[in-house]
Amino acid sequence: KKKLKISGRELLSVPTQVFGLEQLQVLEMSPERESCLRYRMELLPQEIGHLRNLTCLYVDSNNLKKIPAEIGTLSSLERLTLSNNSLSSLPAEMGALQRLQSLHLANNSLTELPETLCQLRSLTFLDVSDNKIDTIPSSIRHLEKLETLLLLFNSLESLPEDVCLLRNLHTLWLGNNHLRSLPAAFGELVNLDWGYNYCSCNFEGNPLESPPPEVCSRGPEGIKDYFSSLRRI
Repeated sequence: KKKLKISGRELLSVPTQVFGLEQLQVLEMSPERESCLRYRMELLPQEIGHLRNLTCLYVDSNNLKKIPAEIGTLSSLERLTLSNNSLSSLPAEMGALQRLQSLHLANNSLTELPETLCQLRSLTFLDVSDNKIDTIPSSIRHLEKLETLLLLFNSLESLPEDVCLLRNLHTLWLGNNHLRSLPAAFGELVNLDWGYNYCSCNFEGNPLESPPPEVCSRGPEGIKDYFSSLRRI
């Protein structure tokens, strides 16, 4: 079998037999999809590195405090979900996951966007909402394929200009941070799907001053015109 789901109301660990299933492609150890209690697994075993054919690994809603370095050996991994855990850091070895397209890290304890994530050149979806992130590294510009970036409910006070180089972004959620201003080149993100009331960018819950919210509601052109007018003054 190439797909395995391990469930239990109080899952604490992974049966060792799992790591002998070398052809396994999908491993799910998350209660999110079945309305049951949060699992209590605190440690993802080092032996996870034996599953070299994994393409999807779901470990949401556990109590993980650490991800082993061996996760970097999962070279076929395309989707990794680690939301609703207790992670405060990620191993540098995650930067080796060069096929990873979707990464879910919402509701953890990260205080910064790890530099190692900016090495994931194939990433198209990144959710780091509901953490304690106050810093976005300039190396985020390397995520050239990124289409969705969710940063809601963090502690961001500013965005680096490098975010404006992510020209494939369609969705950028920034709500409920501490942003008072946006980068001058923010209007260059012309592929953002602004939709109605600029909800694609979701600035609500930020004390924006420059540009003011009414300018943001006019979309990227309004933001670009705003900063252009400042340069003429």
